[in-house]
Amino acid sequence: MRFADPRVADVFAEYAARHERELAAARDLPRGAFGARRDEFLLPVGAEVGAFLHALVIGRGARHVLELGTSYGYSTLFLADAARECGAKLVSIDVDAAKQAYAGQMLERAGLREHVEFRCGDAVELLGGGRETWDVVLLDIWKDRYVACFEAVYPGLAEEAIMVSDNMIYPEGAREAVRAYRAAVKGKADLQTVLLPLGSGIEVTARWSKDNARL
Repeated sequence: MRFADPRVADVFAEYAARHERELAAARDLPRGAFGARRDEFLLPVGAEVGAFLHALVIGRGARHVLELGTSYGYSTLFLADAARECGAKLVSIDVDAAKQAYAGQMLERAGLREHVEFRCGDAVELLGGGRETWDVVLLDIWKDRYVACFEAVYPGLAEEAIMVSDNMIYPEGAREAVRAYRAAVKGKADLQTVLLPLGSGIEVTARWSKDNARL
């Protein structure tokens, strides 16, 4: 996608260049070495999913957006730019303070820092059992935490809220955790969900309005 603000476009270009360098570096790693060093890498949702998230926040007319998994701020850039456009507030949670600091610097350069509230710590604890309401949620953390984070955020989903979960198809090693997550989502009677083959696979889940009855 093309960002209207050249500052955002420049920061995105820097992320894209970093990702290309890291892809080349990852190919040179000894077999099996990537797992121990994965925190060094960007691991982005990709431009296609980023553009989808950007359009989703704006199209939903979101006011309260939640990102579970800031990492280095790649997806945060898309969400924050959309939040600025539609007047939303983005809360981004991660357990790694250093990664959030990097993301904050990138967003500052993009002119988007004021639209993001960073929270550092365990996502389940920070969500606080549904005290806040969310219109759009991105779930993109370590996959063994997906179910716990879903159960923590579920009480706070607004009517007609939309939640996007990444890595539903790849990597293959996460598929057991993904199955458990999808089963948890399907266990909620007021949710509808669909798997889309964008990027590494995303699950798009919507909460029904109380005015509707599930078929």
